[in-house]
Amino acid sequence: MSSDLKQLLGQKPSSPALSEHILALAQKTSKPDTAKPEVKSYPDAVYFNYYPLGLSLLFKPVNGYKPKTGLKRDDLQDVNLELDGIDIYNSPPPKAGANASRATKSPYTTYPISPIVLSLVPLPADKEGKKRAESISITPETTGKDFVLSMGEPDRKGGGAGPSSGSIGIWCEWSKDGVMVEFGGEESRGPQAWERGKDAVWKVISIFPPKTE
Repeated sequence: MSSDLKQLLGQKPSSPALSEHILALAQKTSKPDTAKPEVKSYPDAVYFNYYPLGLSLLFKPVNGYKPKTGLKRDDLQDVNLELDGIDIYNSPPPKAGANASRATKSPYTTYPISPIVLSLVPLPADKEGKKRAESISITPETTGKDFVLSMGEPDRKGGGAGPSSGSIGIWCEWSKDGVMVEFGGEESRGPQAWERGKDAVWKVISIFPPKTE
C-alpha cells in the first residue's frame, strides 16, 4: 500500500495502487466487506465513502464526462474519473467531563492505520536557520499544536466562531502541501476556540492537489 496518501491522487477508482490501499485498510479492520464503498455520484463529483474505514474519496470527472446523479458503482466510467481528494477521519472518545450532547456523532470510524505519514513541501529555513521537516507523522492523538510545530503556520484558517453549540470546529489549511485539517472536541468550538485549539485533536484530514498560488 502507499505509504504517502498523496501518491494516490490522480488514480482511477479501479487502479491497482488504490485497490491495494483499500484492501490493506479492510484487512486492518478484519472485515473484508468494508472494502466496498457507498457511492454518491453527481455530474461534477463522485464520492466513494468507506465509513468503517474512516475514509472518503472524491473523484473528479475528466474528458467531458458528466455522471448522472445516483449511479451505482458498476455504472461509473472509471477511465473518466480521477482521484482529486482524500478525507481521513478520526473519532476519538470524548474527554472526561465533555458535554456529550454537543458532540456530533460521525458515521465514520477512525482510520485504521497509524501513524499516517504525509510528505511536506520543502520551504526556506526560518530566521533561526531551522529547516522544515520532510514529513509529518500523525496519530489519533495529534493536536493543533503538533501540526503547527511540524508544518508551520497555516496558509488559511477559519471556523470556531459563534456559540459553542452551533459553530463548526476550527480548521487550518496548508495550501502548498495540499492538506487541510479540521479539529474536533470542545476545544475546537466557541468564542475561545483559537485560544484552546492548540490542544484539540484532529477530526478530518483532507488531502488535495497542492495549490501553487
